[in-house]
Order: sequence, then structure tokens, then C-alpha cells
Amino acid sequence: MDRLEATRTRRPVHPYLVLVAAVLLPGAGQVINGMPTRALVMIFFMLSLGFVTVQLAAPGRSFVGQHAGGIFVYAIAVMDAYFMARYRWEMFRTRFAG
Repeated sequence: MDRLEATRTRRPVHPYLVLVAAVLLPGAGQVINGMPTRALVMIFFMLSLGFVTVQLAAPGRSFVGQHAGGIFVYAIAVMDAYFMARYRWEMFRTRFAG
């Protein structure tokens, strides 16, 4: 690949920016990575499992205990967004370095 082709290739978003977006707003990391369908699926499962655990949790449980299913999927979504962004960042860096 020559330098002209490298300048035409769009640089991926920095993984730390994707991580911050994913932590602040569920699904935002996947949208920034260009995977909006994946973001919708993650949000659907967050809401679904959050609702199920609220219904099944014993009375008197903490907020985290009542919404454990949704929080679990949220954590998976944050990791997924960051790892995908990191992979794209490293592929871009190794392809066009030097």
C-alpha cells in the first residue's frame, strides 16, 4: 500500500473514546464502531434481562441485585465495543505504520 491509499483510508476512532461512550450511554460504543444493529440487540437484551431479574429477585434486594441481568449484559456490551475498537485501531496502525 502506498501513502496515497493510506490517506484515503479512514482512520478508526480511538478505542478510549469508544470506551467512554460505551460506559456513558449503552450501545453508543457499537454505534461509533459502525454496528448499530449490534447496539440494538445489546440494548434489547439489557432491558429484557433487567426486567426478568427484577421480576425474579427476592424482595429487599439491592438495586444491583434486582437488575443483575441487565447490568451483566451492559458490562459485556462495554467490553465488546472496546475490544472491537481496539482491534480495528491495531489493524490500522500495523497496516499503515511506516
